[in-house]
Amino acid sequence: MKDSKAGIEEILDDVLQSYPAKSMKNRKEHILVKDRNKSELKIKANTRTIPGIITNRGCAYAGCRGVVLGPLKDVVQIVHGPIGCSYYAWGMRRHQGLAAEGGKNFINYTFSTDMQDSDVVFGGERKLKEAIKEAVEIFNPSTIMITATCPVGLIGDDINSIAKQAEEEYGITVMAFNCEGYKGVSQSAGHHIANNEIMDNLVGIKDKELDYKYPINLMGEYNIGGDAFEIERILHKIGYDVVASFSGNGTADQIKYSHEADLNLVQCHRSINYIAEMFEEKYGIPWLKVNFLGVDATIESLRNMAEYFADPELQERTEKVIAEELAQIEAPLNRYKELFTGKTAFLFVGGSRAHHYQNVFKRIGIETVVAGYEFGHRDDYEGREVIPDIEMTADDRNIPELEVTKDDKKYRLRISQAKKEELQQKMPLDYYGGMIKEMEDGSVAIDDLNHHEQIKLTEALKPDIYCSGIKDKYTSHKMGIFSKQLHSYDYSGPYAGFKGHLQFAEDIAAGILNPSWSYITPPWKEKTTLEGSFGGGE
Repeated sequence: MKDSKAGIEEILDDVLQSYPAKSMKNRKEHILVKDRNKSELKIKANTRTIPGIITNRGCAYAGCRGVVLGPLKDVVQIVHGPIGCSYYAWGMRRHQGLAAEGGKNFINYTFSTDMQDSDVVFGGERKLKEAIKEAVEIFNPSTIMITATCPVGLIGDDINSIAKQAEEEYGITVMAFNCEGYKGVSQSAGHHIANNEIMDNLVGIKDKELDYKYPINLMGEYNIGGDAFEIERILHKIGYDVVASFSGNGTADQIKYSHEADLNLVQCHRSINYIAEMFEEKYGIPWLKVNFLGVDATIESLRNMAEYFADPELQERTEKVIAEELAQIEAPLNRYKELFTGKTAFLFVGGSRAHHYQNVFKRIGIETVVAGYEFGHRDDYEGREVIPDIEMTADDRNIPELEVTKDDKKYRLRISQAKKEELQQKMPLDYYGGMIKEMEDGSVAIDDLNHHEQIKLTEALKPDIYCSGIKDKYTSHKMGIFSKQLHSYDYSGPYAGFKGHLQFAEDIAAGILNPSWSYITPPWKEKTTLEGSFGGGE
């Protein structure tokens, strides 16, 4: 760290002094400094953003339609709501998908009922029925998914009954997702809603006999910039067969028989852990927390997978592929490490990326000094062991808990309880340890970062790179600091796996080493603003 722990605490105190007393108390609970000497490191998360603060969070609709459902390539996804909500879902996250031979790919389309004022006043159900009819006649999809936006929930359009009627009329799968944007405190609520609906009405509705030796499901990987393509390339090279992807480069048809897999791989814990747990309860399929971002994490994940299947031949192939892939990228990665050593980064990204990318940066010599999530829960920071201590809020109760039970016909125990307990001592099987455990001593974890905190921390710590999304990308640029989007990769990628790590290093070098930043005068070098204090006391 560039500053001592005491120095960091002073900086954080300065950041918090700008708030009124009540807001200061609230935000203080969302920030902590990593200290290995403390027995408990507790952070507040997944609570409502303070009104008036410029947050980076999205809504429940964004988490459902934009994240979990968006990458499914064989689905016509009809957004029931105003056209502005549909715009978000039209290529903003750079999901990629390749249609199988003879298959369909609707990712490049956006489908909307385009609700107008009159629809809000008199109801939009007729318009939704017409949209479904038109989609069937023009595109002939096997699956249609309807996602609700805020006005739909407020006026009471019954999208569930319309979906059921359409299924009966057209003989295809039609699903309704009640993911109105106001449900929950962030897009995390939308993830949960999508998980529940997919598990309840899509998974397991079709049986398929698979001639696969190592059948796996890839969960929580959304193929931003082609990440899933690179991950699947490595897995296929070793000998794995991906039954279904939830949901990057995935299809609804594959998800229907995804219960046939022998292991679920969880990349993004926050967005998909719900369904991973339900898979094990209903079908007996364990889940393994993996990370395919960064060379070292990828190697660890591949070795854990091979050990899970306990096949010496598979383990031998795994080591062979690791050696082959490393041989192609290790030397140039080491050169980048020499260029980057001593540089620092801020990471504020949704899902598990703020955790995963710390490993990516570390491998190329960049230290992460501040990291946090937009929509993380306490277990994403502290580990799943804190789940029993997390208090349920009124917002949490907006999302019904889906209770699943053992499917007597389709349940199959993949590994014995004794074997599972043995593996859990070696790998994160059915477990995620959270971000904080792997952070460096003295670094800062911060939940639901806002623009005020971003600017003050940037001014004080002067990182060499700031990684987040589009909302604060240009704030950093104006401060003379290179910013890299890790929600959409700024039109680059893939960044996953071995080759992806090298691509990431090349892109970071092009930004950090660009001399143009030296021509920008950041605000702290030329202050013209008025200064004052505002507190909750006098």
